[in-house]
Amino acid sequence: MNSKFRILTLSLLTVCLSFSAQAQQSLIYGKVTTISGESYTGQIRWGKEEAFWTDLFNGNKEGNDNYRYLSREDRSRLREKIRDNNRWGGVWISWGSRDEYETTHEFQARFGDISSMEMNRRSEVRLTMRNSETMYVEDGSNDFNTDIYVMDQEFGETKIRWSRIEKVEFMDTPNKLSSKLGEPLYGTVQFYGGEYTGVIQWDHDERLTTDILDGDSRDGDVKIEFGNLASIEREGSGSRVITKSGRDMYLRGSNDVNSGNRGIIVTTEFGRIDIPWREFKKVTFSEAPANLKTYRDFAGLKKLSGTVTTTRGETLSGEIIYDLDEAYTFEMLQGEDHDVSYIIPFESVKSIVPKNYDNSLVVLKSGEELILGESRDVSEDNDGVIVFVNGDPKYILWEDIKEITFN
Repeated sequence: MNSKFRILTLSLLTVCLSFSAQAQQSLIYGKVTTISGESYTGQIRWGKEEAFWTDLFNGNKEGNDNYRYLSREDRSRLREKIRDNNRWGGVWISWGSRDEYETTHEFQARFGDISSMEMNRRSEVRLTMRNSETMYVEDGSNDFNTDIYVMDQEFGETKIRWSRIEKVEFMDTPNKLSSKLGEPLYGTVQFYGGEYTGVIQWDHDERLTTDILDGDSRDGDVKIEFGNLASIEREGSGSRVITKSGRDMYLRGSNDVNSGNRGIIVTTEFGRIDIPWREFKKVTFSEAPANLKTYRDFAGLKKLSGTVTTTRGETLSGEIIYDLDEAYTFEMLQGEDHDVSYIIPFESVKSIVPKNYDNSLVVLKSGEELILGESRDVSEDNDGVIVFVNGDPKYILWEDIKEITFN
């Protein structure tokens, strides 16, 4: 073999191995300790859905101490607004302990933002975030009371019941896993609004190359590992499936390939996009790149800060609590555009401009602009913001906001 060719071959092999190792480090990894004192360490899959550091842990926040920053006048204005919204079918409200209306807020954070979890009881988890902040989260999604799978390096794949878990401690994923549950599912999804490339969650379920696509062909039931697929294209009442070897097959009869599909989620560099089946066109799979987020990439959690410009021309700068709830860069902004749902960490948001009662212009730090609605984060259901100007809290109702620019 020519020496130059040998060097080139070795270099390409090194690059491929590097890409593979980096992609592996995007997988959730840690130690699960049970109530009997046993511990299991390895790659973690949370239920069937969550497998990557960028995946979300969901629940409900137990309470909201931020109402203490509101004056009596502020509370009265907010109470009146929420009463009006609720009268016309708006947000769900409850009567607070201090004789005021308070809304229930959802908790969402990426697994990479979390240091550890302690299961206090079946419906409550004590979270320690990467910045040492402690939060109590209550049941509010299928992330609670679910089985957790650990690819223990000695025992192999171990399924642990929720009721047996005492604590989960997250840690850096090793460069090389001797055994794993699968590789990242990655590719480009085309839909009627454009296309996005990133880590893929098919039918809100399948995440890894070892997961199975089900469908009926004209010859019978077919089960194909996603790692063997080159593309899936929606066609009629089913899907056209092409394998990496070039085999072409039309499948139907399963929610993996027909209108029963719950949607295709793409996690990009800026956030998470959920594309419903009716908007989906085609996915083309490719090898996961070297720049997928690893656990180390989530270490820099900060408080939200920036500048709020009001409709009266005031400019207020300082730390920000958004919607009387989100106070950190790891927390999420939600909204929809033509039935396509976006969940975006505030660290990716440059500015927000309310446009009308239902929609806002969201400008990302990447430069992309989105008109988002159908969510309290970007509509009149928003409880407003608090800006700490030189440490002094100033409350601004949503209808009085012209623009918010984040640092």
